Amino acid sequence: MAVNILLTGATGFLGNRLATALQSKSDVNLTAAVRRPVESLAANIVEVQGLDVSTDWSAALINQQVVIHAAARAHIMKDEVADPLAEYRRVNVEGTLNLAHQAAATGVQRFIFISSIGVNGNINTKPFTEDDTPNPAELYAQSKWEAEQGLWEIQRETGMELVIIRPPLVYGPNAPGNFGNLMRWVEKGVPLPLGAIHNQRSFVAVDNLVDLIITCIDHPAAANQVFLVGDGQDLSTTELLRGVAKAMGKPYRLIPVPASMLKLGATMLGKKSVAQRLLGSLQVDISKARNLLGWEPPVSVEEGLKRCFK
Repeated sequence: MAVNILLTGATGFLGNRLATALQSKSDVNLTAAVRRPVESLAANIVEVQGLDVSTDWSAALINQQVVIHAAARAHIMKDEVADPLAEYRRVNVEGTLNLAHQAAATGVQRFIFISSIGVNGNINTKPFTEDDTPNPAELYAQSKWEAEQGLWEIQRETGMELVIIRPPLVYGPNAPGNFGNLMRWVEKGVPLPLGAIHNQRSFVAVDNLVDLIITCIDHPAAANQVFLVGDGQDLSTTELLRGVAKAMGKPYRLIPVPASMLKLGATMLGKKSVAQRLLGSLQVDISKARNLLGWEPPVSVEEGLKRCFK
């Protein structure tokens, strides 16, 4: 019997890939909530305006059994709003909890929330786990943590099952943000002073993240759990750039500048947070997903990088 699923954020980087995967499954009836009609989506389309406390989800939630909430106000490097945290909260906290309240009231059985590893923190000396005390350092991550707390309250009050997934940096074809910038630098042959970075960072190929989300749709053991997700293979920034260049079929131009000098220069230029993402370590332990769900990342890092350019 097919499961009825409502997906938010279906036109985004992750949501579009997830929608494509769900549409190929014969046991899924997919409804995509969008702000405007999208011809490329073969799913049932419901137009929903906005994502805040006033959004009416009633039409989208009819007969739905599972909600996958991938829509969010994501990282904005140069935020021009007067109060960025308030805007993150309006969308990521109030909007999420409004949807969850309405979902529970209409009988949705499971709510899958795509959060962020930033809830754990943005740098570590040992791999993050689901049991770590949350330590969000950025506004986006703070809003995701506040949404998680509100979702647990709704779960306790209503009994609607909750699954929270916290991915690190997600990469894939047409990836936005920092990974997209790295790809453009390598493609243009820009010499980068990142040839001697010995950090360790976890990443997740978009297809691996999609696979875990799909696993969590109906896996009994996923109910009321938090999962960290990754490729299961950590890379230094130098190794990542070499892998991107190889997958792209381009020569890499990496200058071996000591990380200490880069950190000092970035601090002097007011780019400390940028340096931290490039030079610091951030690892995740995916043992819980492996042990509890029997899940393994189906795509290797090498294959994931190749798929970025196919």
